[in-house]
Amino acid sequence: MLDIKVLGTGCPNCLRLKALCDEVVKEKNLQANVQNVTNLDEIAEWGVFMTPALVVNNRVLSMGKIPTKSTLIHWLEDAAK
Repeated sequence: MLDIKVLGTGCPNCLRLKALCDEVVKEKNLQANVQNVTNLDEIAEWGVFMTPALVVNNRVLSMGKIPTKSTLIHWLEDAAK
């Protein structure tokens, strides 16, 4: 099971990244737990200072931008292996 965290304060880009993750998980039928992390102290613990950020299986994959859908599919499928 994938552990996906979207780090951010709830800004529009953070919400878009969460929605994109949910969409890819559903389309690719991946088993995943997708959660929003909005606590600033917890976000800082990841070493993230630009949001939105994406953490998959305890690895920060991006910060400060929304990856393309094809990139996100690639990352999640790789992490699911």
